[in-house]
Amino acid sequence: MSIERRMAALAQSPLFQNLPAAALRNLARQGVERKLQQGQILFSAQEPAQGLYVVLSGSVRAFRVNADGREQTMHTEQTGGALAEVAVFDGGVHPSSTMAEEDSEVLFLASKVVRDFLLQYPQAALTALEHLAKKLRAVAALAEQLALKDVGQRLAQLLLDEAQRKVPNITDGVSFSLPLSHTQIAARLGSVREVVTRSLQKLVQQKIIAIRGHRVSILHAAALRALTENSR
Repeated sequence: MSIERRMAALAQSPLFQNLPAAALRNLARQGVERKLQQGQILFSAQEPAQGLYVVLSGSVRAFRVNADGREQTMHTEQTGGALAEVAVFDGGVHPSSTMAEEDSEVLFLASKVVRDFLLQYPQAALTALEHLAKKLRAVAALAEQLALKDVGQRLAQLLLDEAQRKVPNITDGVSFSLPLSHTQIAARLGSVREVVTRSLQKLVQQKIIAIRGHRVSILHAAALRALTENSR
């Protein structure tokens, strides 16, 4: 991949956005590209972290596995998304594992490279602090959902969130693509495929949503929103 394409991905990253082109070029030149096939592990939880990764193309998912072998998706990153930044800043091990959801490319930036870069560009350090604060809020929200909401509520929220990414104003009749298998949805919700399948079927039977292939139509937006607060 050319330096320009690396720079374009870095410019989309919450860690390195709004920086001068010369700074991005310097950082891009120090990165090492790595290609991943769908399903390939990038790194595993508890491995020592050597640096962070910025997604150049594709999609990479961070997840944890509990003692029963059940996966919980922590976050998914596309072009510009960063992985392993927490371990780079605290010098610890990776808190989660990561896997390519599709054929992907990532740019590895060694810990020393990142730290030297932040010392050279203090405004980037402030941006990194803001980024980490947002991720902390996201993890806190995920913990709250897992502790206080059942699978039906979490599924309703996931559907609303996915719709919101495609269509800002969610109304009755809005449709969107959901290219996730029931197993992938279960991993995001901290559940299992069978429970997700039953929950989706229930929403269809209640005529709250309609599903055709990977296309989901919201038939009753108000009812779907109500489900995020009240279990049925």
